[in-house]
Amino acid sequence: MEEDVRTRLRQYSGDGMSFGGYYIRKGVFFIMSLSTKTHKIAVTAILSAVATVLMFISFPIPFLIPPFVKMDFSELPALLAAFSMGPVSGVMVCLVKNLINLLFTTTSGVGELCNFLLGVCFVIPAGWIYKVRRTRSGALLASGAGAVAMAVLSVPVNYFISYPFYTTFMPLDTIIGMYQDLLPSVDGLLACLLIFNMPFTLLKGILDVALAFLIYKPLSPLLHK
Repeated sequence: MEEDVRTRLRQYSGDGMSFGGYYIRKGVFFIMSLSTKTHKIAVTAILSAVATVLMFISFPIPFLIPPFVKMDFSELPALLAAFSMGPVSGVMVCLVKNLINLLFTTTSGVGELCNFLLGVCFVIPAGWIYKVRRTRSGALLASGAGAVAMAVLSVPVNYFISYPFYTTFMPLDTIIGMYQDLLPSVDGLLACLLIFNMPFTLLKGILDVALAFLIYKPLSPLLHK
């Protein structure tokens, strides 16, 4: 019986006169689809707002890296978005938080650009892998891959974008000297980035992952619909 009804609905779906049940079903599907999209937009906006605030709450760890490189957890909401709604939502959180922070930039937008690029390197692998493997082990693999990708790509992003900007108002020797205060044997910008910035960025990603695993389940009813 149910199969027969489905067959007739397919046959008359373009009729416009028969089988009002079809239109009811179609309307319900449309409403559910619209509701899901609205929820997705709302959650992305909320996570973007949280990420914006977290980006302002940055702090140095001077015994690990020169104090002009700061720690923040603004990628955490982007990771939550990538896990719950896919990598595109994670990228949108990264984009929105940096566009808002552009209003208060002290780096002529260079810092925000680099932050966006590294955030994208984090959430795209994490969101894509988790979309394929939606298990706890899959989430760990996904977020770990994202953290490693962000750490590795921090080297070219910093080498070719961030530090050329810094050298416009601070001599390169002065910058390297700040690294040498922590490790006198380090020599050259690339060595500084490999020895200090890459592990620091990996640590940042790992902390974001750890926090995500702690709070994802409690927040899941809000993130999903």
